[in-house]
Amino acid sequence: MTIQIENLTFDTIIGILPEERVVPQKVIVNVELDYEYNKSIFINYATLADLIQNDIKKSQYKLIEDALLSLHLKIKKQFSQISSIKLKISKPTILAHCGVSVSSTVNY
Repeated sequence: MTIQIENLTFDTIIGILPEERVVPQKVIVNVELDYEYNKSIFINYATLADLIQNDIKKSQYKLIEDALLSLHLKIKKQFSQISSIKLKISKPTILAHCGVSVSSTVNY
């Protein structure tokens, strides 16, 4: 099975520029994960979305890359039946003329 969470959008402190450490900015997170479905052990997508949002807000990462690496570990730890995770974090308003995204995929 595959779970997809698309366009999880919230404001948070993230980035290395001085203004990014003070003023929250919009981020958009997209997640796709593959897992072995079992009726008795399932992945609650609401819990997954909360884990991602709460971690990014709490940690106030300086680099999107660090957020991605940390989230891969935390998601896999909570949901051991996952066989792959693809994460993408976007900062749609950081540059006036474009959005910026970083993504990564981990296969277990």
